[in-house]
Amino acid sequence: MGPDLKRLVEQIGKEKGIDRDIIVEALETAVLTAAKKKLGQDLDLETAFNEEVGEVEVFQFKTVVNEVLNPDLHISLEEARATLDEGAELGDSLGMKIETNTFGRIGVQAAKQIIIQKVKDAERDIIYDEYKDRKGDLANGSVQRFEGGNIIVNLGRAEGIIPVSEQIPRETFKRGERIRSYILDVKRISKGPQIILSRTHPAFIKSLFELEVPEISEGFIEIVNVAREPGYRTKIAVRSKDRDIDPVGACVGMRGSRVQGVVQELRGEKIDIVPYSENSVSYVCSALSPAKVDRVFIDEESKSIEVVVPDDQLSLAIGKNGQNVRLAARLTGWKIDVKSGSTVDAQQAEAIKTLQTIPGVDAESAELLFNQGFKTIPMIAAADPEVLGTAIRVGGEQAAAWIAAATEVNNTKEQSADETENGTSEA
Repeated sequence: MGPDLKRLVEQIGKEKGIDRDIIVEALETAVLTAAKKKLGQDLDLETAFNEEVGEVEVFQFKTVVNEVLNPDLHISLEEARATLDEGAELGDSLGMKIETNTFGRIGVQAAKQIIIQKVKDAERDIIYDEYKDRKGDLANGSVQRFEGGNIIVNLGRAEGIIPVSEQIPRETFKRGERIRSYILDVKRISKGPQIILSRTHPAFIKSLFELEVPEISEGFIEIVNVAREPGYRTKIAVRSKDRDIDPVGACVGMRGSRVQGVVQELRGEKIDIVPYSENSVSYVCSALSPAKVDRVFIDEESKSIEVVVPDDQLSLAIGKNGQNVRLAARLTGWKIDVKSGSTVDAQQAEAIKTLQTIPGVDAESAELLFNQGFKTIPMIAAADPEVLGTAIRVGGEQAAAWIAAATEVNNTKEQSADETENGTSEA
């Protein structure tokens, strides 16, 4: 038992990297459990690891008494002085060594199993402590097995799991294949630490770019935001803290070498790198890349932008199933409405034509009103004469006359609409 246990202590300590004191404590506890199971639970037993011989020694303690009522716990004064200690006194607690080989092979094996289990528990704690502070890091490993659609990843001393929800659609792996992922969370459960990995999280993109682009890891370039539809397309917004560094160029790399490194890791996912701008219009136009923008109408209050693109750029701006404009909106935080130039021109022509129904408003005045933001008859009817006059550079009387005329037209239309609605109801 001695040499085997000594080798076990040395082997586990070396291979598992676990503190020797933890192993020795587990060993002493295990042997004590085996001894009590063999000799009796009521006995006063203690164990101690003997460093020199590599053996756990077991001691049975008895109290020195005048009259022995329980031979397992008591010893007479005469016997104590004769066999254990000549100077024994009443009330002393004296220990006597017990030969561990009396436990038999089953007891020793049980002790070893308990030791191994305790060591496993300690190892789990060490792994948890190691990984709990690694949330947000990249993890390199290999595919170990598949469980219910989840990918179990061998990380070396630990296992990680990539749930189905954190896997890139259409992406497949084989056993033993190298895999890189993002440490999303580390949980402590009864079976040990559970390391949750992800390949879909937007921060996975950030981590990959930090590997490929030194300027990011060194703090010269910042990734402001990431919008991603895993497996299909990602947009990232970047800005430079150094005027001499082009953030987009640095992320793309010479002949696209840096961004291609990320694309290859993501197995072909398209990546758009967008320059971040405090100017909302510029930022949104860049976010709609690769589409080109002709005109922009912005509403700061509702944080919405109407973007006009050439007819041949409309499908590119919107993207397949609306993906491009959807990602641009998520990246910038703006509500984006994309329209083609011909559609907007037709709507504008129709609106100008409608404004000409206001008595006294000719084609030139209608176009001027429209271009200054007075695009509908109700908007003109609700306008302030001074504001309207200043905006289109006409006199106050003229502005007031248009407002009055627009109000009359508007009221007539509303009355007509009410009569039509009532007529329909009665019918």
